[in-house]
Amino acid sequence: MNEIHYSMIIQWDSRNDIFVVRVPELPGCVTHGETYEKAVKQGKDAIESWLMAAMAENEPIPPPKVTA
Repeated sequence: MNEIHYSMIIQWDSRNDIFVVRVPELPGCVTHGETYEKAVKQGKDAIESWLMAAMAENEPIPPPKVTA
């Protein structure tokens, strides 16, 4: 799969002691990790899974946000 870079918003959830990861460009793409490093890995895995599912269903793939 070609490398595409999407934004990840990572926030600490003190109620559950986890880092929550959201990918704003991909609706419903949310995951978490017990450490920051695990959250980043889970985020990357979630993006890949989201994209593979969209391709399998012939759904449009939103482009990554570009910042200047």
